[in-house]
Amino acid sequence: MAEQTKKSFLEKAAESQVWKSIFRGGGVPRNRRQRMMSVLNSVFLHLHPVRLPKHAVKLKFTWCMGGLSFFIFLILTISGILLMFYYRPTIEYAYTDIIDLAEQVPFGIMRELHRWGAHAMVITVWLHMFRVFMTGSYKPPREFNWTVGVILLLLTLMLSFTGYLLPWDQLAIWAITVGSNMARAAPFLGHEGPGASLLAIGDINFITMASDARFALIGGRFMGEAALLRFYVLHCIGLPFIIMIFMSIHFWRVRKDGGISTPV
Repeated sequence: MAEQTKKSFLEKAAESQVWKSIFRGGGVPRNRRQRMMSVLNSVFLHLHPVRLPKHAVKLKFTWCMGGLSFFIFLILTISGILLMFYYRPTIEYAYTDIIDLAEQVPFGIMRELHRWGAHAMVITVWLHMFRVFMTGSYKPPREFNWTVGVILLLLTLMLSFTGYLLPWDQLAIWAITVGSNMARAAPFLGHEGPGASLLAIGDINFITMASDARFALIGGRFMGEAALLRFYVLHCIGLPFIIMIFMSIHFWRVRKDGGISTPV
């Protein structure tokens, strides 16, 4: 009787004007069409197809790498927000804050969860791309979404790269030093790269040590606090914001391109 009363209460709540003003679709879905409309009228659910072929969602075909990548991204977002309460992006406090996160701060395991989650996300995104390639899911009409996926892969690697500097230990400093030095040889963007001399007008060279990609990346000629601050902003705000935009487009295009590709 209590269960029936509870169910009746939920049904009445779903039929109320307050519920209908928030969730479009006409209350509790009672048939296939109403369920479809509930999905299509939801800001989150409509990103996915309403119906999927049963054989297209089998684990042996999808490997569930796309869903795992998104789930790990959510874990990284939540744990990263918690870490921001304790981490200060300055040379004076960065390293000591990382030590305190592991030894002094309650739920210090969040730092390790964030670190291992970052490694796991790189692996799952790579495996997702490998699965899509091996199953031919990049072929028309899904070639645009494949391009979006490649961009998401690059953004994931950049997210991992920018986060590597934040502990500000010797391993991080020298690893980022080597990585940022590669930007000096970037085509048309690095002062040592091919095409940099073509951007010169007379005696004026627009790509120099003080204006190339490496300088923009670390905020100076040497690795210092400016680099730490820039990497912190990119890692916590810039790159996640861009990734969320491309991720929404990626999910939306799956629906527009006919759902998850069927096994060949």
